[in-house]
Amino acid sequence: MTTTTTAPDAPFALARYRDDGRVRLGLAVGERIRPLSSEELGADGLNQFLAAPDWDRLHAIARSDGPWIPLAEVTLTAPVEPRQVLQTGANYREHVIELVAAGLTQNSDRTPDEAREFAATMMDDRKANGEPYFFIGLPAAVVGDDVPLVLPAYSEVHDWELELALVIGKEAFQVSREDAWEHIAGYTIVNDVTTRDLVFRKDMKEIGTDWYRAKNAPGFLPTGPFLVPAPFVSASDAAVRLDLNGQTMQDASTSDLLFDIPALLSAASQTHPLYPGDLLLTGSPAGNGQHWRRFLRDGDVMTGTIANLGTQVVRCVAQKTDGAS
Repeated sequence: MTTTTTAPDAPFALARYRDDGRVRLGLAVGERIRPLSSEELGADGLNQFLAAPDWDRLHAIARSDGPWIPLAEVTLTAPVEPRQVLQTGANYREHVIELVAAGLTQNSDRTPDEAREFAATMMDDRKANGEPYFFIGLPAAVVGDDVPLVLPAYSEVHDWELELALVIGKEAFQVSREDAWEHIAGYTIVNDVTTRDLVFRKDMKEIGTDWYRAKNAPGFLPTGPFLVPAPFVSASDAAVRLDLNGQTMQDASTSDLLFDIPALLSAASQTHPLYPGDLLLTGSPAGNGQHWRRFLRDGDVMTGTIANLGTQVVRCVAQKTDGAS
């Protein structure tokens, strides 16, 4: 199977593609790709390379006359092999203000303007004095956009959350914000799919959120299709956009993050080391299906684009149940 792929606007990027039943690491340049051997990479595998990435080495290969293949002739899959996936919640300022203000307007005598002003003050205080909110995803849920997103039959409220994801380079443990950039090898696109009616426990509300069931069905972390080196990405002000069947649903910039990239990486590293190749998702902007009151259905196509990272296309299919034709 081949897909229409939009290459990233970068001198080169890493990708993984299918080749006779196995997955190979490749170097993508424009509309072509070539395999990378361990000798060319200077490492035994992708994560070992990311621990101390030598981008100059790959830049030289990108200019070579190697065995290039048209990108359109290969099937790309997830460009990473993370041991850990950390997700960030409630991290786009405008998104959270909208959610809080909507709740206040419905449940208090505040006017919409008063509710928004109150919510904005809350968020500014959180940014100044609070901490990022993290939870853990399963690496097994990470797939490429070559894999259709199967919508589990146990719910009808599966939602999209397009996010910029950091790919960890050098191991990060209890690093400062000032040193955080040194531990980012690159960036990729992740759609952090969520089953909304499973987020909060119904049998014991005191337990709170249940991110395991809500976010970790097979294929619920479509990733890639490219890993773009950090030097080629303006991650602090990157446009994030998701179209559903050609209609724009999410359209924001990472400049609206409550906790910026150094703050996220530093905070996440305080508890446990982040290893080369791990993913740290930065949060979802406004425009989820919950906002539009429209959730994913059989046949939907999600097209996600983040500046300089290329385009991800995810096709949705309903789960086949017993008796289905």
